[in-house]
Amino acid sequence: MGQSLVKNYLHIVFSTKHRQPLINDAIEHELHAYLGGICKNLECHPIKVGGHVDHIHILCMLSKKIALMKLLEEVKSHSSKWIKTKGDEFANFYWQDGYGAFSLNPSEVEAVINYIANQKEHHSKKTFQDEYRVILKKYQVDYDERYVWD
Repeated sequence: MGQSLVKNYLHIVFSTKHRQPLINDAIEHELHAYLGGICKNLECHPIKVGGHVDHIHILCMLSKKIALMKLLEEVKSHSSKWIKTKGDEFANFYWQDGYGAFSLNPSEVEAVINYIANQKEHHSKKTFQDEYRVILKKYQVDYDERYVWD
């Protein structure tokens, strides 16, 4: 086959360090746009970026030119440095070390877009930890509770 054809939808999830509620209304939209911009610059087309006070969801297309680990490294390091320039309240802002990244069937994309768009409503009923456990169970990911939340 002479042509490389790739279409990898990814749902990426990661939280602030120790799940600190640092993503407030004043910075939320600008942060989401910044995260999407990093994805776009890496040719990982952002479809939807959202989250809540202590975590982020990114739905994007993974470029065939970049490894997943490199995408996350770039997204987290650049956005962490950027947010620290936004005021003293963000001086100690860090992302957690780990992340979750899950591939999607194209038929699931609309549901995930809606899910990300409704994070505030969703988290009035469920914590980030409970939400993440549901995602891990859906994708049948084995994990150890002792290490997921650091």
